[in-house]
Amino acid sequence: MADLEREFVKRQGSSMTASTVNKSEPPKDEGLTSQVLHQKVIGSRRFSNYWWATVITLGATGFLLAGISSYLKINLLLVTDPTQLIFFPQGLVMGAYGAAGLLIALYLWLTILWDLGGGYNEFDRKTGKIKIFRWGFPGKNRRIEIECNIQDVQAVRAQIKEGLNPRRSLYLRVKGRRDIPLTRVGQPLSLKELETQAAELARFLKVPLEGL
Repeated sequence: MADLEREFVKRQGSSMTASTVNKSEPPKDEGLTSQVLHQKVIGSRRFSNYWWATVITLGATGFLLAGISSYLKINLLLVTDPTQLIFFPQGLVMGAYGAAGLLIALYLWLTILWDLGGGYNEFDRKTGKIKIFRWGFPGKNRRIEIECNIQDVQAVRAQIKEGLNPRRSLYLRVKGRRDIPLTRVGQPLSLKELETQAAELARFLKVPLEGL
């Protein structure tokens, strides 16, 4: 009887140990996140454009109101009195500057509204596809999409040019095509950010990294 009890306790202990080990093992689930790399590209909706659009709008409005005030001899400004200006040529020139500035500000606000150059880069190892998407000007080319196969990618190329007009860009070298730009236009990336993105993408696609 004692032998049977010891055997029962031994089996119960082995069962509990096996159950504990199985519960402690994490589930093997790689998920889609390891198979898809999604990079958001900021277009014209960046802080610098908002800043300059606001500053130019305020400044140009002031110049235009000063020109109108000098013509009507009615002060339309709160901070100064432009009615003392002679309309020709001072008031006329200020009004022209104001009108030109408002046109530039309008263009900046429209580019922000349309989010020109904004979009994303998507690399899907599960389907073997690459999709590059950008917003363009309204019309036929409003949606700019480029698709290719991952197996056609030969390298990730970094272009670095310092000076008065610095350029730090990433390109995808694809067989049978021109190099595809991957980074934003107008405002260069920092060198550290460029190196990080380039290394991450080359490692994900398992292709050489050129230019660094």
